[in-house]
Amino acid sequence: MLGLGELKKTKVYQEAFEEGKLEAKLEAKLEAKLEMIPRLLAQGLSIKQIAEVLSLDEKIVNQVVQK
Repeated sequence: MLGLGELKKTKVYQEAFEEGKLEAKLEAKLEAKLEMIPRLLAQGLSIKQIAEVLSLDEKIVNQVVQK
């Protein structure tokens, strides 16, 4: 039976770990963009401009604005 230390050395574990790190980074990046929407809106940018600046779909920007 594999111990935890041995399991961490396997390719499957390492790939899953790296995938998890990448997913966490992407989620953090998206969260940061979503937090910028109210600030940009307050600066007078339109929903279309905000979507372009943040590289987001206008529907996503609209959803955040409506909340």
